[in-house]
Amino acid sequence: MYNLHCHSLLSDGALLPSELAVRHLSAGYKVIAITDHADYSNIETATRAILKFTQRWPKNSEITVLPGIELTHIPPEQFKPLVKYARNAGMKIIVGHGETPIEPVLIGTNRAALESGIDILAHPGLITDEDIKLAIEKNVFLEITARHGHSDTNNHVAKNALRLRANLILNTDAHEPEDIITPSELKIIALGCGISENQIENIYANVTSFLKKRGGIK
Repeated sequence: MYNLHCHSLLSDGALLPSELAVRHLSAGYKVIAITDHADYSNIETATRAILKFTQRWPKNSEITVLPGIELTHIPPEQFKPLVKYARNAGMKIIVGHGETPIEPVLIGTNRAALESGIDILAHPGLITDEDIKLAIEKNVFLEITARHGHSDTNNHVAKNALRLRANLILNTDAHEPEDIITPSELKIIALGCGISENQIENIYANVTSFLKKRGGIK
């Protein structure tokens, strides 16, 4: 089971990366990505710290920890250069902070993020059909999230992504210890927004394939 969107105290999370890993392992996950928030002010230090941590995480651990970043509240035109920087810095998972309705995200963020080479568009809010089609074209996962507030538009994202056959991903967007729910609880959230058991299995199969191609798992 995977959670490819969580935050440590390297940005606005409450836990050290090590504790994030151990708590996710205890909850039943096999792979996580640490994707702390970044913009031009901190992307160098954040990517360096996350990469250093993940490179030193024990290779024989029961949980794989991948280096990632979430580009957050940036001007739309900054997505492409920051994605390029993060990829060159060794980030295996790049998340774009989508147009959630509970935060003042700039209009056009979803489209700019999708065009930039990200892997996951987080909590994309009331995403349009046009942007869902772009996500399909660019092989970007659209997130169904457990995060309070951001999850308000899960039903919209799930319904329209499934209708258009876009790739979905289930993530917790964990910041605090109590945000680290079990894979079973995450599955219940997916079922609650109209995703069937078979579709959930397909979601995990697609994520597995993506991680193998990206070198995140064997």
